[in-house]
Amino acid sequence: MKASCVVGFDGTRHVLWRDGEVVIEGSRVLFVGRGFPGPVGQWIDYGNALLGPGFIDLDALGDLDSTVLSMDNGDENAMGRMWSAEYLARGPQESYSFDEEVFKYRYAFTQLIRNGITTAMPITSMYYREWAETYDEFAAVAGVAAELGLRTYLGPCYMSGMQYLQADGSRAEHWDEARGLAGLDAAERFFRDFDGTRGGLIRGALLPDRIQTCTPALLQRTAALSRELAAPVRLHCCQGPGEVALVKALRGKAPLAWLEELDLLGPRAVLPHGIYIEGDDDLARLAHSGASLVHCPVVFARDGEALDSFGRYRAHGVNFALGTDTCPADLLDNMRQGLNIARLKEGGSTQTSALDLYNAATLGGAKALGRDDLGRLAPGAKADITLFSLDGLHLGPLFDPLKNLILAGRGDDCIASWIDGRCVMQDGQVNGVDYASLQRQAQRQFHRLMQSHADRAFGQPDWRTLFQPAIPFADAWSADRPLCTLASPNDDKR
Repeated sequence: MKASCVVGFDGTRHVLWRDGEVVIEGSRVLFVGRGFPGPVGQWIDYGNALLGPGFIDLDALGDLDSTVLSMDNGDENAMGRMWSAEYLARGPQESYSFDEEVFKYRYAFTQLIRNGITTAMPITSMYYREWAETYDEFAAVAGVAAELGLRTYLGPCYMSGMQYLQADGSRAEHWDEARGLAGLDAAERFFRDFDGTRGGLIRGALLPDRIQTCTPALLQRTAALSRELAAPVRLHCCQGPGEVALVKALRGKAPLAWLEELDLLGPRAVLPHGIYIEGDDDLARLAHSGASLVHCPVVFARDGEALDSFGRYRAHGVNFALGTDTCPADLLDNMRQGLNIARLKEGGSTQTSALDLYNAATLGGAKALGRDDLGRLAPGAKADITLFSLDGLHLGPLFDPLKNLILAGRGDDCIASWIDGRCVMQDGQVNGVDYASLQRQAQRQFHRLMQSHADRAFGQPDWRTLFQPAIPFADAWSADRPLCTLASPNDDKR
């Protein structure tokens, strides 16, 4: 492949080749630079584009994103997102059918590829589940990932508890230890059956839900299994003051100290989001452990929250990966907003650079996974390659392609993607996917998801009353009119 700009790796850092070449053979990179001396079966010239390593998203949305429902919608507790005591007493139910659960991953994985993400560790919401995820579901999800060609770290999420809302507005915890341990058994079975399959494209991971929804026994067994299988463990922690207070109340320690006690704080630990860390002692503990933080700046900034200093964490030696955790699945947007937020929090531009965020999306994610063959383009590395067009008018006049993309680029500037040496997207089209059909089915499912909010809310109100648009609707809702009009090619135009 040829492009006007190629991001290579010199063994220590990314370097930029002007009018560069990348030669791949099978699933591996053979050469990066200029003037390849050997025979080549086919040259592909991508012209004015940035050819670089694929992005790694370690908190990748695998769902139909519901944050649009809670945005500027008042008290989230009243909208039926969180379980109510009434709902818990009646017995939680699945919001989707089995096929719909699998479809949401197809929809999300397509979005990831479309935005230049080549390696993903997906995340979905448990509020819409009867309990947690299942082995059979993920056996099907692995098939979807392999069909699309996305490199994934998969496993059913498991948990031993769930917070719910009481009638007085306070929160309480519901525990089911047996169900949590059964979920871990399913995760182990999935790992043993699927890790390394599809030519290594599918890898296993242990994915407990959140630190406050897991009991000591569940996390202790997770730690032991991680050691036995050499499996990465992703655990959401330090992401809110309520979580930190609850962990202290239940376990007598702050989250990171508790994980250290459980022997879960180590190089295989992948921890979104790490915003609420208690001072330099916790940062030193985190850095010394070798654990990685997954930084997801966009989704937290929407609620007015942010990491206090990306640069300070890095100065302590903390390894950062990046995640999206919401729609759009745009890591360029997360780099841009992450950079801006870091400089606002740090009061200047000296502690955090654009390259720091790009490194997190590539080399940092690879380090978190223990992979020295991902996140870089060098001989022997996996041929996970993305091409971002530099022709867009919105990018402005070019000086440095990476700076232009981080300042003004967007995920759909990605025009081609290769994963494991296979072209999975060309000219912005993911292979084998009908975008219009995909969007129509997603809209139908999302309509059902909105309706399910009424079941979880106290009193099971009319679901139409639970969501407020940014601009008030001019007419009243009738019983037969959906909140969103679903257009199809056969619908009358109106």
